[in-house]
Amino acid sequence: MFTGLVETIGTVTALTELDPSTSGGNGTSLTISDCSTILDDAHLGDSICVNGTCLTVTEFEKDSFKVGVAPETLRRTNLGSLKEKSRVNLERAMLPHTRMGGHIVQGHVDTVATIVSITPDGNALTFRFKPRPAPDGSNILRYIVEKGFIALDGASLTVTNVDDAEGWFEIMLIAYSQEKVVMGKKQPGEEVNVEIDLVGKLVEKSVNAYFESNKDGAPAVLEKMVARLVHEKLAKV
Repeated sequence: MFTGLVETIGTVTALTELDPSTSGGNGTSLTISDCSTILDDAHLGDSICVNGTCLTVTEFEKDSFKVGVAPETLRRTNLGSLKEKSRVNLERAMLPHTRMGGHIVQGHVDTVATIVSITPDGNALTFRFKPRPAPDGSNILRYIVEKGFIALDGASLTVTNVDDAEGWFEIMLIAYSQEKVVMGKKQPGEEVNVEIDLVGKLVEKSVNAYFESNKDGAPAVLEKMVARLVHEKLAKV
């Protein structure tokens, strides 16, 4: 588990295609350097979040480490577009005494989103993203709500705007964060890894399970929900 607070930015210094007979497909081994600050307590098998993707340390030295990236991970994330000298967000797995300054991030990427636009707002930047459908074809925008948590390339951020009809959402990146995460240097057309807040998926599954197991009582529950929403809307008129 991670907090979404990026500890440092590393540099990809080598990409090596893995042997298909041992990796199950054309996976990749990444060597990431310029990250000595997070390796002083490193061990083989540790989890490190790389651009929001939980990966396992297979080798490490004082200033660099290696991770293997499976074909499925390459398909679901933006790691397949990395090149030598690409910069990546890095965060070690949290400890029991870690301050939860961000939110609970699993390092399990749901989909990727394309940067549609970047608009200055004072010394901050507003990024607009259009997510592609999840692998099962579903639209993840139903889980994204204004003022809710979202992890983009592993960085915990707050959603500032959502347009379900147009299919986009926005976040604001303050000046400090622009220098601390890789997204601050990205341009329209580039992609970010997206992990939505786990709570939304858990709530959806629980509600669906309730209605499936209580089909007779479902209409009454829905009627109450609709009545409450109508009452709230009329009260604002």
